[in-house]
Amino acid sequence: MKTKNCGWRGFFKKLYKYRVFLLMLAPAVIYTLIFAYYPMTGIVMAFKKYNYAGGIWGSPWNGLKNFEFFFKSGQAGLVTRNTVLYNILFITVNTISQIAVAVLLTEIRNKRYRKVTQSLMFLPYFISWVIVGVMAFNLFSSDYGFLNRIITACGGKKISFYSTPQVWPVILLLFNVWKGIGYGSVMYLAAIMGIDTSIYEAAKIDGANVFQRIFKVTIPMIMPTTIILLLLSVGGIFKGNFDMFYNLVGTNGLLYNYTDVIDTLTFRALTTSNDFGMSAAMGLFQSVLCFVTIVLVNKLVGRYDKDYTLF
Repeated sequence: MKTKNCGWRGFFKKLYKYRVFLLMLAPAVIYTLIFAYYPMTGIVMAFKKYNYAGGIWGSPWNGLKNFEFFFKSGQAGLVTRNTVLYNILFITVNTISQIAVAVLLTEIRNKRYRKVTQSLMFLPYFISWVIVGVMAFNLFSSDYGFLNRIITACGGKKISFYSTPQVWPVILLLFNVWKGIGYGSVMYLAAIMGIDTSIYEAAKIDGANVFQRIFKVTIPMIMPTTIILLLLSVGGIFKGNFDMFYNLVGTNGLLYNYTDVIDTLTFRALTTSNDFGMSAAMGLFQSVLCFVTIVLVNKLVGRYDKDYTLF
């Protein structure tokens, strides 16, 4: 009994001791609870036949019928496949390109030129996907597109990009890389800047050239950062970038087989059929897959090296 009292006394003493820090932390904790954890209670909609009169809690239960409808619609496999393949492509290309850019920026000796280059590469991150969608239309439109004007000026035939789904994986990849490469390279750049310069000096003395220093020193030294960022990216492998897909593709049904992802299908189910239950079921399906994926990948990484895991 005395041990329990001592434990509680120690706990309250620590609370009093760190009261200022706890008060500073309180707004962030309250914000997270209200806007991140409390909305999770809406998961029950995935198991209900939602109606406006009953609301979330008053609507009747319908078991797994929302999931059954989603899987029997024939679109579950398509959108899941597209989401996973696009994210694998994005993660792979973005990681390689961002590391390459970070390495190249550190090799630039002119500081002013390096700052200007980094700022220009960072700029696309702040451009809204709505604006990017307009830019894409001005590039690929059959009637007004810049590319088709060049093609016709050279004597070629116009290409109908918005009715040719096979080209869109490349288009989406290019826009994704262009928009995120500057922002994504910041973490790798910070990791490279944290490497002890004496290691590079020792490599130079041993006769290592620029490429040998990059592949033998820089890449291995930033590997912990790379793996952590990869783990965070893999956690969202079943989550499509809705802003990008919706603003670049829109509601063009001709492109759905190559561009439709879970997020866009969920949005259409919500806006066209007002099926809140099925939309919630798709969202829950997506969240569970993301959670399972990051746990499995984290466990696999832990077998290789526990220092690289997230938890």
